[in-house]
Amino acid sequence: MNKQRVCPVCGSTEFIYDPGRGEVVCKVCGYVIEENVIDMGPEWRAFDASQREKRVRVGAPESILLHDKGLSTDIGIDRNLSGLMREKMYRLRKWQSRLRVSDAAERNLAFALSELDRLASNLSLPRHVEEEAARLYREAVRKGLIRGRSIESVIAACVYAACRLLKIPRTLDEIADVSRVDKKEIGRSFRFIARNLNLTPKKLFVKPTDYVNKFADELGLSEKVRRRAVQILDEAYEKGLTSGKSPAGLVAAALYIASLMEGEKKTQREVAEVARVTEVTVRNRYKELVEKLNLKVPIT
Repeated sequence: MNKQRVCPVCGSTEFIYDPGRGEVVCKVCGYVIEENVIDMGPEWRAFDASQREKRVRVGAPESILLHDKGLSTDIGIDRNLSGLMREKMYRLRKWQSRLRVSDAAERNLAFALSELDRLASNLSLPRHVEEEAARLYREAVRKGLIRGRSIESVIAACVYAACRLLKIPRTLDEIADVSRVDKKEIGRSFRFIARNLNLTPKKLFVKPTDYVNKFADELGLSEKVRRRAVQILDEAYEKGLTSGKSPAGLVAAALYIASLMEGEKKTQREVAEVARVTEVTVRNRYKELVEKLNLKVPIT
């Protein structure tokens, strides 16, 4: 049992640690209780965050985007080595890379995360979306949801789910375009994973308005048209017209209507190509929005 430290001079139990001298001093009478105390902190000082970051001597933080979370060692390349030593280091690096992936499960995870990195790069996704997709994939592996499905389809489905969870406007068509599997297979994997990882429709819900700026940028539409399209979509949402409808089709129709109302006309084909829907879809959504919202659209 540890006894409480007491000053032998005045009987006080309050002390002060002086890191400069390495001493523990009584707060009341100044008696040195302990000296030559070892400082376990760094020997350097830092006066701001960037200086502290430069001087720290620890490795990179743990990363969910690496199959071993970045905790294994890595042998670097030194161009100044002699021929014999360079050959030896090459062999060491080769064996090191093999040892980092020791079994089939780790090989599959490493392949999946490299595919995730490729998709995220092609789709220009933020890092936090990539990390969320990696988390979903690891959870799917833990629950045995990968068996019987291709790694490419599951990782693409996780990317799509992460985009919807974090409200990043990316359509299934965009993900299928950069993936090595087709849209139908990604869709099947997405529905299976969403059901088994408890990703409810409420969590995955994406407002059509989230896609307005993305499509408007590609069409070169002004801020005035964007605001009008958002207004149309908000009214449609309040009247329950968006339920069960494809967000891309609704946004395409809203932008088409807004462009006509604001005098920046775009054709149905142009809008459909940007939203990756058919002209028939744009036409159907257009008629529905105009009739149900009583919109006055200029005749062209």
